[in-house]
Amino acid sequence: MKKIHHFVNGKAFEGNSKKTSDVYDPSIGEVSAKVTLATKQDVDKVVDIAHSAFHSWSSTPALQRARILFKFKELIEKNSDELTKIIVAEHGKVYDDAKGSLTRGLEVVEFACGIPHLLKGEFTENVGRDVDSWSIRQSLGVCAGITPFNFPAMVPMWMFPIAIACGNTFILKPSEKDPSCALMLAKLLTEAGLPDGVFNVVNGDKEAVDALLENKKISAISFVGSTPIAKYIYENAAKNEKRVQALGGAKNHCVVMPDSDLDQAVNGLMGAAYGSAGERCMAQSVAVAVGDIGDKLVQKLSEKVNALKVGPGMDSNSEMGPLVTKEHLEKVKSYVDIGVEEGAKLVVDGRNLKLQGYEKGFYIGGCLFDHVTDQMRIYKEEIFGPVLSVVRVKDFESAVKLVNNHEYGNGVSLFTRDGDSARTFVSKIQVGMVGINIPIPVPMAFHSFGGWKRSLFGDHHMHGMEGVRFYTKLKTVTSRWPSGIRSNPEFTMPTMK
Repeated sequence: MKKIHHFVNGKAFEGNSKKTSDVYDPSIGEVSAKVTLATKQDVDKVVDIAHSAFHSWSSTPALQRARILFKFKELIEKNSDELTKIIVAEHGKVYDDAKGSLTRGLEVVEFACGIPHLLKGEFTENVGRDVDSWSIRQSLGVCAGITPFNFPAMVPMWMFPIAIACGNTFILKPSEKDPSCALMLAKLLTEAGLPDGVFNVVNGDKEAVDALLENKKISAISFVGSTPIAKYIYENAAKNEKRVQALGGAKNHCVVMPDSDLDQAVNGLMGAAYGSAGERCMAQSVAVAVGDIGDKLVQKLSEKVNALKVGPGMDSNSEMGPLVTKEHLEKVKSYVDIGVEEGAKLVVDGRNLKLQGYEKGFYIGGCLFDHVTDQMRIYKEEIFGPVLSVVRVKDFESAVKLVNNHEYGNGVSLFTRDGDSARTFVSKIQVGMVGINIPIPVPMAFHSFGGWKRSLFGDHHMHGMEGVRFYTKLKTVTSRWPSGIRSNPEFTMPTMK
């Protein structure tokens, strides 16, 4: 049985723990490896190593840090096929989707390569007579990232490239369900010339997470996952005086207006709801049919959901792969059961899908509900699977109210041909990321990713300039050089004259 360990100080690190967790190949439903889970003592040792590496790394000129990231970018491109196959093997998503997620992570590396420019401060000459003032951004220290199973390359790369480019050292705690991609990224960083101890990978469960939250040498924590855990991370990181960004759950709506290009909306919904088997925080799991568009929308969706090609991620014909674990498969199925019990109409039922030769794989077909109401659990709660709910509302105002009343505010889309509706929607909707005729409005790396309400705990979104601000602290300097003229002490609040 393959053993997966940690990566610390530029090399593999076993630690002292005897605890392990199973890593599965979701396509066949069998254990492919065992990953070691770190103890608190293991984590504390890694933090000490990262803390020791910080002084030298933070003193390294930003241009030299950028050159290492340029080399890292080159190595990711060179090894993209292997990285993609690792994602498919442990997560289950189809190859092209995995490749796309790697590319979206690579875009943040490209952004971070511009760190010499991004770290430039501001300068004002003569704020007072012969007095200048300027601001500089400096690194924080040891930073940590706790990332989910659904994007083992992309989400970590939304964090650590900017963190280390800004002069911090970093500890990544990836999901124990698919840890191998993070380890290969760590090896590529070392190959790119990153000094030992600057980037480290520690595998673990709640014990490792709590150790990161409690260790006083860690300055900042980044997290992506469910809302209950995001809230836990936020509260405990703040209690331990850390800077924190914790991105939580979602229930993303796609509002379809009667005047929309219906084929465009349906195709967008298919990819957004069923891509990656719905295991995306930006998956659109609610279609809001406005006015009389509902029957046509459900008809077109049902045809496409029934024709959805489900299979192993490495099969080029597959449009959707398996779920990540058997436990998650059972959870998603249970939500479909709940929807039926609540009275929603199950238009397409994917629960009994069986694939010849892959009977033990963690597969479910696409599921489609109609006549869902805002009081149902399948509407309120994040399912994180290929389950799309159609809610019917009478008009545009009702659609906006429905979206704004939901506890989550991660992403939302509007499909329409009307510019006035689109502009009003952008202005009034209480959601962090908005798409107009765009099904998955994930911002590019030079903008920032993050939701509102219970989809984000903390003040900063991820990557872009928000990431630079999160991973640095601002220092403002006010300076006057002696001119030979001596003045008497002043005991009042200084003002500029």
